[in-house]
Amino acid sequence: MQILTPHVYWAQRHGEIFLRVELSDTKNLDISLQENNTLQFRAQGHGAKGDNEYKFSLEFLEPVRPEINHKSTQRQVDIKIKKQEERWWDRLTLQEKKPLFLAPDFDRWLDESDAEMELQAKEEEKINKISVESRVRKDPYLGLKKGYLFMYNLVQFLGFSWIFVNMTVRLFILGQDSFYDTFHTTADMMYFCQMMAVLEVINPLLGLVKTGFLPAMLQVTGRNVILFVIFGSLEEMQNKSVVFFVFYLWSTIEIFRYPFYMLACISTEWKLLTWLRYSLWIPLYPLGTVAEAVAVIQSLPIFDETRLFSLRLPAPLGHSISFSYTLQLYLVLMFLGLFFNFRHLYKQRRRRYRSRKRKVH
Repeated sequence: MQILTPHVYWAQRHGEIFLRVELSDTKNLDISLQENNTLQFRAQGHGAKGDNEYKFSLEFLEPVRPEINHKSTQRQVDIKIKKQEERWWDRLTLQEKKPLFLAPDFDRWLDESDAEMELQAKEEEKINKISVESRVRKDPYLGLKKGYLFMYNLVQFLGFSWIFVNMTVRLFILGQDSFYDTFHTTADMMYFCQMMAVLEVINPLLGLVKTGFLPAMLQVTGRNVILFVIFGSLEEMQNKSVVFFVFYLWSTIEIFRYPFYMLACISTEWKLLTWLRYSLWIPLYPLGTVAEAVAVIQSLPIFDETRLFSLRLPAPLGHSISFSYTLQLYLVLMFLGLFFNFRHLYKQRRRRYRSRKRKVH
């Protein structure tokens, strides 16, 4: 009885042999490796001679490992065999004459030089991967850090939300009269939030966040000067309407900034919140700086009159230097700080939306 053989196509790499058997709808597939380093194949399926039983054997040129990986599809049977030693073979079979049913698999075929380049590329990729993994070590305290940042942003969000809601409700009920007692109704909470904000200067230094140290220090320091020095130390300033505008602008910015960072700790994003966080500062930061500047200007004559925080000089040089001179210098620095922070936030916004566009494309 005539033995039917399927068409078999082969290719190799330094460490592997690939066989593609042209036999579809296979049944009773039997693939084994004999002791004499010979591959035995037997299966029923549709091949060159129609639906029949097909079989073939190949005695390999050099030893191979006994593990045989194969995958049968509706069109073919793919077989992968690993060589005992990783080296290039001159041919597939021990016999010099190639079997009639065997042909090169040009879809996978590489000559020795191309295979060496492919092997070298894989080795370099493996080395690079190991190098990157060795540099990027898993942080055992990552969960604790994220938990701390989440709670910090949550507390700040609740604090500024309380201030914002309180001022808004009082504005609707009392109208302009609410301007003049803003400090007495919200100062305690604002003190708490701004003292907590000092952590935003410490967090970058400890490596807990990637934001820059200088922008955080400029904002926290500037606000605390206004809150503790201008409003907190001068009773005459506490009843002025400028307090309302300063506190309202601060809280409006923060009720969107803190929840954005809070959700980032749990890898969550709301597109509207993201847009508000990266867009609201454009009108609100300059308005906030103008309101703070008005507060400083209104406080200058009070500091001149009360001589509070004045620098006493030796008798030959005069009595003292008013603290108002320091505040005049601070006014200049305030607008320089606005320029620095504005540029920093603009770069953040541009980088954020540029990266999002790239992801979309």
